[in-house]
Amino acid sequence: IGLFDPLGLATKATPNLLRKYREAELTHGRIAMLATVGFLVGEGVQGAFPGAFTGSGINQLGELPGIDLVYFFVGAFAIETQRVRNVIFNAATCDKADIGKYKLDSLPGDLGFDPFGLKPQDEEEFRIKQTKELQNGRLAMIAASGFLAQELVDNKGIIEHVLGYLPEGLSLPSLSDL
Repeated sequence: IGLFDPLGLATKATPNLLRKYREAELTHGRIAMLATVGFLVGEGVQGAFPGAFTGSGINQLGELPGIDLVYFFVGAFAIETQRVRNVIFNAATCDKADIGKYKLDSLPGDLGFDPFGLKPQDEEEFRIKQTKELQNGRLAMIAASGFLAQELVDNKGIIEHVLGYLPEGLSLPSLSDL
């Protein structure tokens, strides 16, 4: 559909600023998609195996061993560093005027990591898939925000809320029953 901007917020934006916004939206959408799945899976497997975390998704972070948090932050830093190298001019080798600017010839969100060969080779098909990814990422950002807000309100997990609305006597099978 092209650039969707019904309020005209991008009319004064430069191509560099639009590239920055697109890159940020893709990154945050991917994180939100992972977070949404993480909420549901993390809360859904409680008690299914020894050592499984318990409680709402927000409270499960406190159960992680400290070394796992270190691994998480090191991995996140490595991924973000690679992403920045792909899309922003290298300050050590570029002209002074280009420092901090985005490469307009790069594809936003292309990390150069595709171990399963899912990325289309055709640039137009890649942009179509990227639009679908943006739309799913936007939905996931809203869902993750709702999950966080709901858990902060009453400290109950999302799965616990859903099960609380089932009619009495009706329940979902647990993973240990399968």
